[in-house]
Amino acid sequence: MTEKLLQYIWQQQYFNKNDLYSEGLSPESIQIVSPGIYNVNQGPDFKEGRIRIGQQTWVGNIELHVKASDWDRHKHQVDPNYVSVILHVVWENDLAGTNHLLPMISLAPRVPKLLLEQYEEWMMSPSFIPCGSQITTVPELVWIKWKERLLIERLQEKTTEIYADLNVNKNHWEETLWWLLAKNFGITVNREAFTLLAKSVSLNLISKHKNQIHQLEALLFGQAGLLAGKFTETYPLLLKKEYHFLKKKYSLKPIFAPIHFLRMRPVNFPTIRIAQLAMLLHQSEHLFSKMLEVEHLSDLRRIFDVTANDYWHYHYRFEETSAYLPKKLGAQMIDNLIINTVAPLVFAHGLYHDDEKMRDKVLHWLDMIAAEKNRITNRFYSIGIRCENAFDSQALYELKTKYCDSKRCLDCAVGNSILKRPAMFSS
Repeated sequence: MTEKLLQYIWQQQYFNKNDLYSEGLSPESIQIVSPGIYNVNQGPDFKEGRIRIGQQTWVGNIELHVKASDWDRHKHQVDPNYVSVILHVVWENDLAGTNHLLPMISLAPRVPKLLLEQYEEWMMSPSFIPCGSQITTVPELVWIKWKERLLIERLQEKTTEIYADLNVNKNHWEETLWWLLAKNFGITVNREAFTLLAKSVSLNLISKHKNQIHQLEALLFGQAGLLAGKFTETYPLLLKKEYHFLKKKYSLKPIFAPIHFLRMRPVNFPTIRIAQLAMLLHQSEHLFSKMLEVEHLSDLRRIFDVTANDYWHYHYRFEETSAYLPKKLGAQMIDNLIINTVAPLVFAHGLYHDDEKMRDKVLHWLDMIAAEKNRITNRFYSIGIRCENAFDSQALYELKTKYCDSKRCLDCAVGNSILKRPAMFSS
């Protein structure tokens, strides 16, 4: 037994409450009117509990321990935070045959064995998710509500990161978009390097040179350290010359982070992503303001309808000629950018300005975008959980990484739905 599980059992009242008496030398009948409100701060576990002892109703705090002796061991008897405790709830009374200062009840004989066995099985499970064999039995209504909450939690987590960036750049939303865009253009492998790249070239500097695509590429490729080699082709030589001028003019310092090419498809090469990012900046004006104004997903996707300049029609890397193929930003990459860049930032803006309509618009976009296909969504699909759209895939990612991996089954609506079944209380 853990204190977390004991708190859960008490909060949900998953125990036999018939013929409940306080323990000690003078037992009295006890009725639980209200278990109280779970306390996340310092002090007793539950606040504002209400119990009836004999004919007297008591209102106050309730403290839980695995063992009765934990009260003294934790020195609660000398802690003023525990003066208002009206009931001590324990799993095991290891002080049987003695009197107690407070009314106390023990739950070990009153909790169904099946519930405990189920919880222990989950905690020991090496499976992809602890409840994998039971998850498909959870009612659809539970899933609908839980997935929405999971998605909101994920967006709120990202909002916290966005607010941290805003704090650094003095609430400059367009600059924050630039940082976040660059980060996600770097995909997983080059995410850190692309973030450093964005932070090394301010949006103000970019705006001075955005009308000349070769100057933008010179800035970005140069700061990324990708113009340091020896070139023979005209275009990279031009970029290198331009970067040396800009570097000296603005006292630029290139980033010191490796840019990786290995084990990725050529369309994801950092050179292609930087060229596409440069073209997006070249073609756009007040990008974040446009994203706030857009209502329809099709119009949002159109903002990202860019193709790298014509040098890249024949290249994936500098100095390496390839077959003709315009490097247009693909539909999957555009949706990835909307999911991981636009949606969190617009949601954060809606939260910042208490704009419910703005937040709802984000949820609608995610509901309209196809589900992401990755290791997590594929594993959920293999156990019978379908992923219809990005709303679902983002929610399932949050479920897996923040609940299942940490075995937070007691905090999960799916786990709760399984544990509270009537069968659990038949033993």
